[in-house]
Amino acid sequence: MNSDRTASRLREVGLNPDQVMAVIDNALAEDLADGVDVTTVATISPEQIRILELAARAPGIIAGLPVASAVFEVAAARSGREVECRLLRSDGDEVETGDSVLSVTGATHDLLVGERTALNLLCHLSGVATVTRAWVDALAGTKTQVRDTRKTLPGLRILDKYAVKVGGGLNHRMGLFDEALIKDNHVLAAGGVGAAYRAVRRRFPDLPVEIEVDTLTQLREALDAGADLVLLDNFSVEELGQAVAIAAEYSGHGSRVKLEASGGMRLADAAAVAATGVDFIAVGRLTHSAPSLDIGADLRLIGSIEH
Repeated sequence: MNSDRTASRLREVGLNPDQVMAVIDNALAEDLADGVDVTTVATISPEQIRILELAARAPGIIAGLPVASAVFEVAAARSGREVECRLLRSDGDEVETGDSVLSVTGATHDLLVGERTALNLLCHLSGVATVTRAWVDALAGTKTQVRDTRKTLPGLRILDKYAVKVGGGLNHRMGLFDEALIKDNHVLAAGGVGAAYRAVRRRFPDLPVEIEVDTLTQLREALDAGADLVLLDNFSVEELGQAVAIAAEYSGHGSRVKLEASGGMRLADAAAVAATGVDFIAVGRLTHSAPSLDIGADLRLIGSIEH
């Protein structure tokens, strides 16, 4: 495997190569453990080479091509070989049924070892990007933007959030470490909205802080405490409009309180929610419920490896 080439391709799209490689290594270990692909070893000569072509079987937004390529490169490296990967599309491209997106040339053994892991990642990430793009399109022409949450598949957060960006959405915090989000349980344990906000601001004065509220009364408490980013949980469209008006009272001197609508958001309601004037819509289903985009892989004969 040309590790420099692989790492460079991942860095070009903003992914950390070490983190991506850890995902790939774990995924391949699920298939191989310390053994081999017994079906492929029994039925196919190790000298045989093929082209494996990946193509969309449904329309959508493609995401994860550099990751899928890395899977095949890692699979080949396990056997001391290399593969040639040709990206036929770029992440973020809209594809139609039948469009080829990736071509991989190498030993059939390596192609088949990597095939399912590559497709699992590519189909999932493309599904996330496709759902995200639908929200972006629904919000087009408004000031409201769609953001993701921490409702990601365990171990795949960096890739899930990457796919959201590919689809045109915004990332919220990566984890519990880089931004504070004060939720209802924090409020209860801390003794109130204002107390919770002030406690976090004192302990971590330089971090972004967002506080979740359930009522307009709690919103005023948060704003009185100095909050400048508030998550409005399960507010009706009418209540969202009222919240925007209240937040405007606290904005001034070049700064503006920002509001995020959350809680069971539906694509059909996107325009109505955006019309209230909120800045963000938090949508957990971008990552936790996105259906995979159907992508298939087919082998083509090209010859054999000479030793």
